[in-house]
Amino acid sequence: MSTKLLGRSTGQNPPNRFHQLHLESDTNPLRIPTRFLVDISQSILAENDSPDLPFRYSVNPYRGCEHGCIYCYARPSHEFLGFSAGLDFETQILVKRNSPFLLRQSLGKPSWIPQSVALSGNTDCYQPIERKLKLSRSCLEVFLDFRNPVSIITKNHLVTRDTDILSCLADQDLVHVVLSITTLDDDLHARMEPRTSSPSKRLHAVQTLAEVGVPVGVNLAPVIAGLNEEEIPDILQAARDSGASWANYILLRLPGPVSPLFQEWLGRNYPNRVQKVLNGLKRVRNGKLSDSKYGSRMRGTGSGADLLQSYFEMSRRKVGFGQYDHTLRTDLFRLPSDRQLTLEL
Repeated sequence: MSTKLLGRSTGQNPPNRFHQLHLESDTNPLRIPTRFLVDISQSILAENDSPDLPFRYSVNPYRGCEHGCIYCYARPSHEFLGFSAGLDFETQILVKRNSPFLLRQSLGKPSWIPQSVALSGNTDCYQPIERKLKLSRSCLEVFLDFRNPVSIITKNHLVTRDTDILSCLADQDLVHVVLSITTLDDDLHARMEPRTSSPSKRLHAVQTLAEVGVPVGVNLAPVIAGLNEEEIPDILQAARDSGASWANYILLRLPGPVSPLFQEWLGRNYPNRVQKVLNGLKRVRNGKLSDSKYGSRMRGTGSGADLLQSYFEMSRRKVGFGQYDHTLRTDLFRLPSDRQLTLEL
């Protein structure tokens, strides 16, 4: 295995914790093609009751993510589908081709209460295959038809392709977009998030959306002590200069199989920083590498977490960011047409 897997963040495909049988492939990970499989789900709105998430429902047109971010908290979800959280997560992508139809059905039900829905939430709705399939774009068209608010989080410049729809939504106060920016270092980006848009492209996406009136913010996610923590002021300044209206951050967390994958990646790419990074993570996780508890999983606990939050808030105020507390409108919701819904429901 080379010291740097171009196009892949991991060369590992660890056993699925729910399966007793595990087949080990001897194929070079660089030669493993991405497969796109049909997802036959008959529902599209994923519901959560997490008190630290700002939405109840989310739409994920894709399962698995070709972006291949080594730290992705969604990796364990692939095990529920019978795959590995390693290479399978980034090479075996399930596609919900009927996402727009299912979304139209859900929003058209008499029981639906108009509220903001997250487009993404698990895996990126603008990962590379979206350029061809346009499922996220079609879902945005459904949200616009119903005048139902939607929030988007992505790492891909591809979101700017849909500025026509996003502008129409923004004109009615029905959308906001968040670009996740982890680093400004091109080398770290290439190793850690190999198939995402470059830092400069993400900042350009922020600028493009802001210029057409789409409310856009940035999320420093994840913050990793010893890797990108020192970049916080620079990322915030670059985001503010590009037109972002608000900023937030999330700490690295390593649930289940993500922990060994991340540690292997760290040792392979940054062997001299292993202890610094792991100790820094333990400092904000009460001596642990991960925390699944609501309220602390995003921001950490203890004096180290408090110091980081103070540092972030100070940096945020210094560049001119305020608190974003804008609520998207729900009073404009409508059924597009009785005939259309009768045909599709």
